Amino acid sequence: MILIIIWEMVYKLGVDILKIWKVYTFPSPVDVAKTLATLIGDNTLAVAIAVSLRRLVIGYFISLVIGVTMGLLVVKFKYLDENFSPLILGMQTLPSICWVPFAILWYGLNENAILFVVIIGSTFAIAIATESGIKNINPLYLKAARTMGAKGRNLYTNVIFPAALPSVISGMKQGWSFAWRALMSAEMMSATKGLGQVLMVGRDLADISQVMAVMIVILVLGLLFDKLVFGKLEKNIRYKCGLDIKV
Repeated sequence: MILIIIWEMVYKLGVDILKIWKVYTFPSPVDVAKTLATLIGDNTLAVAIAVSLRRLVIGYFISLVIGVTMGLLVVKFKYLDENFSPLILGMQTLPSICWVPFAILWYGLNENAILFVVIIGSTFAIAIATESGIKNINPLYLKAARTMGAKGRNLYTNVIFPAALPSVISGMKQGWSFAWRALMSAEMMSATKGLGQVLMVGRDLADISQVMAVMIVILVLGLLFDKLVFGKLEKNIRYKCGLDIKV
């Protein structure tokens, strides 16, 4: 509520009083609320959210499997660590929109192209977090486990991976945020149903209220997933690892 009041005050000051911005370049909370009501009323927002979330969940889980596997392989094999770790880091620095032309050329304007951008946009963040989490495990854990006879798969499943889970969960959260960004880039370029398409329509029509409304929806969805999924998961993992006290 406080942020909305500040937003309205800035709007009144900048648009009505000082004339710094034009009405079509800086929306008021009232206009954004009306646009949200319109998008909800004609079911545009519900359809867009459903389509985008379906793509996001599918792409994210595929990138999760690939990213964790990639991180484990890089840690396991020295050759991969020396030669591919810098490449993975470099790939992560590329903006997701860079992959959109490749996706369109390889897959065409369809679901596969969007999923490809989402997957490649989040995979490397998860891989880096997995690699970093395993490499930063307390060496005492490994020495104690080996002393008690743990080795090979048992060492990974019972010691290494559980100890690295807090870092892996952090990487999962980063991967989720990168997947959102990649999804918006792909949907805006491919002009299919989804939040990105609604955002693009607002841009093409110079409807800043619709652009802001979609941004708010994306922000709210991100906060909800962080609170209901990743927040609880991270808290439980930290408690089980003895890093947090459950009240």
